[in-house]
Amino acid sequence: MRKQRGLSLFVGAVFAFLFIPLVIITITAFGENSTIQFPITGFTFKWFTAVFKNQSFIDSFLLSLEISLLATLLALVVGIPAAYALTRNGVKGKDWIKSFFLSPTIIPGVVVGYSLFQFIVIRLQVPLFHGLLLGHFLISLPYIIRVVGSSLEQLDFSIEEVAWTLGSTKFKAFTSIVLPNISSSIFASFMLAFINSFNNIPVSQFLSGPGISTLPTTLMNYIEYNYDPVVSALSVLLMLGTIILMFLIEKTLGLAKVV
Repeated sequence: MRKQRGLSLFVGAVFAFLFIPLVIITITAFGENSTIQFPITGFTFKWFTAVFKNQSFIDSFLLSLEISLLATLLALVVGIPAAYALTRNGVKGKDWIKSFFLSPTIIPGVVVGYSLFQFIVIRLQVPLFHGLLLGHFLISLPYIIRVVGSSLEQLDFSIEEVAWTLGSTKFKAFTSIVLPNISSSIFASFMLAFINSFNNIPVSQFLSGPGISTLPTTLMNYIEYNYDPVVSALSVLLMLGTIILMFLIEKTLGLAKVV
């Protein structure tokens, strides 16, 4: 009984530690003060209006959207066949291959970003946009491998093998049998990879430059010179977008379990 009570108190303390700052940020986004203050002295929506009037925020949002979508789509193109191969028997050294694909989740993002900047941008003189796209592709790929691979491991491959014996090609069996059965995990992995890419800071910080800056990086640069509730308003919008995407992921996975 004491252990359960102690565990409940610990969970409550952790929840409060994480939740209370988010509540404070949300409240300060509606304050009338020209600087971030809590408690607020008045109520206004002007800081949210200021977010949409800031051209640098708009441009960086569009760039983040473009980079995240392209990187996640590329990760799907590479990750789905890779996850399929890694879950099939007979693949030599698949543990090493899997570790290679998942390595971006083990190596700190700062190291990934700095390494790509030194080798891709400085050494090979690749344009920043392409370097940024490559960096986000690398940090998105592990989500595809993990989520899709987990779904494939639970799939009965005997159904696919039956299709082969009935004359279906391996490619047709893959597209008509395997992909429909893992569609929910593909969608979930896409959303998770997209969220991680869109909100990434370490890799984006090293691969940004004039005219090439993602929204989180632009926000970090803005905070260096400004401390007004625009920061809180933009943070609230980012949190709201993330919550909506996570809700969609949960609904998709829940529907898949029912089906």
